[in-house]
Amino acid sequence: MLDILVYEEKQQAAAGEAGPCLEYLLQHKILETLCTLGKAEYPPGMRQQVFQFFSKVLAQVQHPLLHYLNVHRPVQKLLRLGGTVPGSLTEKEEVQFTTVLCSKIQQDPALLTYILEGKKMIANKKAPRYPVPPPKETASHEAAPNREPGEARAGAAHPPQPKEAEEPDGGIGESNLITSLAGLCKSKKSRVALKAQENLLLLLSVASPAAATYLVQSSPCCLVITEHLCQLYHSMPTFLDPADVATLEGISWRVPTAPSDEASFPGKEALAAFLGWFDYCDHLILEAHPVVADALAEAVAQRLFVETLQPQLLHVCEQSILTSTTLLTTMLRQLRSPALLQEVGTFLLGPEPWPEAPEAGPHPLCTQLIGHCDHLSDEISIATLRLFEELLQKPCEWVVHSLVLQHLQGRPYVAQGSTEPENDEDALELEEDPYFTDGFLDSGLQPSKPPPARTTNSDGKTAVTEIVNSFLCLVPEEAKTSAFLEETGYDTYVHDAFGLFQECSSRVAPWGWPLGPAPLDPHEPERPFFEGPFLKVLFDRMSRILDQVIGDLMQRIQRVSQFPGKLLLVRKQLMGQVPGEQLDHLNLLQGVVVLEEFCKELAAIAFVKFPPHGPHRNLSSPPSEHV
Repeated sequence: MLDILVYEEKQQAAAGEAGPCLEYLLQHKILETLCTLGKAEYPPGMRQQVFQFFSKVLAQVQHPLLHYLNVHRPVQKLLRLGGTVPGSLTEKEEVQFTTVLCSKIQQDPALLTYILEGKKMIANKKAPRYPVPPPKETASHEAAPNREPGEARAGAAHPPQPKEAEEPDGGIGESNLITSLAGLCKSKKSRVALKAQENLLLLLSVASPAAATYLVQSSPCCLVITEHLCQLYHSMPTFLDPADVATLEGISWRVPTAPSDEASFPGKEALAAFLGWFDYCDHLILEAHPVVADALAEAVAQRLFVETLQPQLLHVCEQSILTSTTLLTTMLRQLRSPALLQEVGTFLLGPEPWPEAPEAGPHPLCTQLIGHCDHLSDEISIATLRLFEELLQKPCEWVVHSLVLQHLQGRPYVAQGSTEPENDEDALELEEDPYFTDGFLDSGLQPSKPPPARTTNSDGKTAVTEIVNSFLCLVPEEAKTSAFLEETGYDTYVHDAFGLFQECSSRVAPWGWPLGPAPLDPHEPERPFFEGPFLKVLFDRMSRILDQVIGDLMQRIQRVSQFPGKLLLVRKQLMGQVPGEQLDHLNLLQGVVVLEEFCKELAAIAFVKFPPHGPHRNLSSPPSEHV
């Protein structure tokens, strides 16, 4: 039958003209009959043959068919036969059938309503949402959508058949193609599932605004996608070790399986399936029509984040907090679509910027998360700090403004009438400091002669040398070991700091920030400075670190015998230069080395932000080959 139809079409003189064999197939409802046989599986294996025949007819016959009632009605019935039973024997044929349909819809988005709308809408002749071509007196592709070629040729319009209108229906506007694709996406056969996901992506990326609006308003596409996402989330164990979650970061929806070389842990496959489907949702939002993308992003935010994750983040159980925070951080790291990022930002920070007054707190969830940054459990504190770190690295100006910048506007942190110390004395002190000389003057990162000391500007800007030295001098000289090893000055961190600075600069470039701070208004009354809840908790943690290490460091090291030698040995152990061995006061010795490196890293960041030739010099390459 297929060969006859294809041969007949090749012999047609007039392009787009339906031949007698095609008219016979449509007028006598051959496709309806085949669909009925496929549903009854009579003879056995008939359903598979029917799927194959439909796919080949729609793909190989060039004459537009899906506009005709006696084509798209059996297509809808056939779609209802598949995609509902997991592990169906016809999954391969079903996904091939949906591939043809999605390809046809991409070529002509007006076909979307014919494929998705239910039988009652067809039988009752409900007006389609898209303009359709007027009926012609010839059986061409411009015939009325619900009129068969034979009817058009005869010039007679037969009334709708009441028998078809009385057939039971799954619901007005039932989207069988969507539900079929969603079912096939859950297939255990990886190739079938991947092809179904590609077909769904193709369908949601249809460029027609009318088709996109129809998908959002008259189909359950957002519902079935987000429901599957939540089902996968609930299938995971209630507690997951953050270290185990980290082993599966970066899973793609195209390969949503756990790496075989990684150690197994309870819930590994369930976690991989969830992260793979979340990546797929993010990819859908990124590639779909903007109308569909916004609706899907809103649905994911509501169903997954608000209804599922938020209660766990606010729970009193530490395991629940730790697992949900870790999973949220992992999802945020995978996230690429701007629409979903905006929804996540609203979920975490609230729709409005925070008030500047400390007594008027931020969004309730964000308040709780900021409190988790200083939790009694170190694991929860670290996991939450990583969440905010990941959030701040996203290209979202609103996030940076809400967490940090809105409290710094107007520069209330600058005390009015404050004076700077004499820069010449500072420069002299720095030149006499061997640590500063090795790390700053001889690093090759600036001209060989010392930079001219900058005088205090009207806006209170401090010379870069003083800023760098303020970090380097936090650790007492007696507790420093960098000078005893080569290439351990703070300049070793400059390359990484420079890359980080360049990355941040490129990220904020589209936001139109000014190149320099606005001058302070001397007539504006001074107001109390509040750094904001987020910076406050960070500064509180840092101040405790300095109190617990530097505050009594000199007293504690006096009680450690052979402290300089042991400290140098620990540094070499941490750098992998010597094998590790157990020492007394090991935690203290390691803490001193780490603190020194941390201060050097801060000094390097300060240096690349304020280079000697001016704070706004455009650095297009690493500052020195030495680094």
